Order: sequence, then C-alpha cells, then structure tokens
Amino acid sequence: MNKIRYAVVGLGHIAQAAVLPAFAHARRNSELAAFVSGDPGKLDKLAREYGVRHSFSYDEYDACLGLVDAVYIALPNSRHREFAQRALEAGVHVLCEKPLTTTAKDAEALVAASERGDARLMTAYRLHFERANLEAARLAHSGELGEPRYFSSCFSLQLQEGNIRSDRELGGGPLFDLGIYCINAARYLFREEPYEVFAYSSSGKDRRFAEIEEMTSAVLRFGDGKLAQFTCSFGAAPLGWYQLACTKGSLRLDNAYEYAEGSEMLVALESGKTRKRAFPVRDQFAPELLYFSDCVLKDRRPEPDGREGLIDVRIIEALRESARTGRPVRTALGRRHRRPTPRQEIHRPKAGKAPLVGVHASSR
Repeated sequence: MNKIRYAVVGLGHIAQAAVLPAFAHARRNSELAAFVSGDPGKLDKLAREYGVRHSFSYDEYDACLGLVDAVYIALPNSRHREFAQRALEAGVHVLCEKPLTTTAKDAEALVAASERGDARLMTAYRLHFERANLEAARLAHSGELGEPRYFSSCFSLQLQEGNIRSDRELGGGPLFDLGIYCINAARYLFREEPYEVFAYSSSGKDRRFAEIEEMTSAVLRFGDGKLAQFTCSFGAAPLGWYQLACTKGSLRLDNAYEYAEGSEMLVALESGKTRKRAFPVRDQFAPELLYFSDCVLKDRRPEPDGREGLIDVRIIEALRESARTGRPVRTALGRRHRRPTPRQEIHRPKAGKAPLVGVHASSR
C-alpha cells in the first residue's frame, strides 16, 4: 500500500473550500475515495465534481469504514467523538478537525480508543506544518529575542446569523472555533502548558448570541511568571494576530491563523532594528494529509496527536469554568515534550475554491 484512501465525513464549508481541493496537492500518498454526508444534493454534486465513486449517508457510515483506510472528520464539533471513535474501533485511522471534541471526557475516550488499537489519531492543527508559525516558534527559542515573557492575541470575525457555530448543542462558541488557535499558539511558542487560567465571557443584545457567548477574554499563567492573554469574538471586525514579547525583542504575526490569505511577520530588536517578512498564502490542508498519510504508511505517531487535541480541550473547559464562576482555575496538565518543529514544514501552492453547494460563507 503506497496511498491512504480517505473518506471525508461532513461536506460543509471547510470541507468544500479547503479539504477536498487539497487532495490534488497530496496525490503522492493520499487518495480521496469516499464522501459521507446527510445531504444527498451535496453527495451527488461533489461526487461528480471530484470523480468520487463511493458516497454514503451518515446511517451508512459503517459500510464506508469497510472501504477506506482513513477518515477526515469535518463535522460540527459535537459530532466529532461519535464518528471518530467508530472509525478508530473499526481500525480506520482518523484525522479530525479541531477541537478534537467538546469535552475532555470525550477527547480522553478517543485517545484511549486509538491507543488500544492500531489506528492513528491526529488532530488537524494545520499551523503545525505552516512556515510562518513554525518560523515564529523557532525564533522564540533561538536566543535572538531573549527569553519569551508574554503572549498577546486577538482573533475575531462577524458570524453570520444562523451559522452552526452559534448553536450550543453543536459545540458552538468562539473559544472552540477561534480561541483554540490562540491557546495552541501560546503553547507552542512557550513550549509549555499553562498551570492556571482565568476568563471573562460576555454578550450584548445581539440575537446571534442567544445560545452562546459573543466573546471571551482569557489569561493563561505559565511557568517562570510567563503570561498569555487573548480575546476571541464572533461579533467584531475580522482580526487574527499574535505578538510575543521577549527579553531582547519581540515578534508579531499578522493573519496568523488564516488559511486563505498570506501573513506578515514583524521582528523588533532592543537595538531598535526591525525587519519584516511576508509569507505568501499556501495550501495548509494538503500538508496535513501528506504528513498523516506518511505517519500511517511508516507506522509513526503524529506530532499533533490526540493528546495534543485533548490538552486544548482541557484548557477550554477550565476557561469556561472560570468564566462561569469568576475565579481562576488550575489545569493540572503536566508536561508535554512533543512540539511542532521546522522539520514539519510542507510546502504546497495555494489551493481552495468557493463551496459548490449548500453552505454559508463561514460555516463548516
């Protein structure tokens, strides 16, 4: 076997705009073999568009698992555990969109299912293979900027009314969809886990946020006095940047979390010298497929594995508890030694297309 046959489970925005087109850049070891969706119109039109022979409803998922080697889970957040666990227990490898699940208990169940059998589990942290973020992580510990001291980030967008990310039962909310990027970035820039967190959440009178908070601001405490703070919002103009301040300089990355636009890094040194570097837009989804398929073919454990996803879910749970109680919450995460490294960068040219059928402009 020299190619991993994938079923893409869930055919919403992220699948149509990014995941499906990425297979054209991952042909070396990855094959788009099947679709799973509850929408017959999507199945029919996308099967014809991509030349996929096998299409299944959600009720036919078990039959699909018998025909593929791996699944890419692109479902609403609250459905990740069910479909990922069924695949893992069937011996089918799982590449799952973040958040891995909506509760730590569910994430622990997926990690356990993967570790009981032979199926690999990877959380789809595309920025672990993206050049700008990997360069920021390298610079943070190169010595050029001194020692990292604090991290700050903002990530926001205007959520369309009716978008599934405003549905509480489907795992909606800005922490799961936006804040997770800020949390993960702080962790790989500091190369540590936070031991305590504090958060505020708020909403105005906007009816879009009847079931979820509009925004959350958070502070994460790391060892040696380091702090990370961020705000994520579904009700503000689009922003997506982070800044890392160190003892001898700082770096700022604009469009830090985007996959459809390029990014720009500004490095400032205590000498007063500054330098800018532009990072053109690239396909961020084909590298995930290429990397994960290699892990399966070569029997290697992926770096952003299930435990990486579990840690972020635990942090989000602690932040939500803090926002609910108005008190700091300890995390008890322990130490993690695996981090993304520059060796994980995989370059593929820009890909993606407008969704073909049945999705909002900013829905999964």
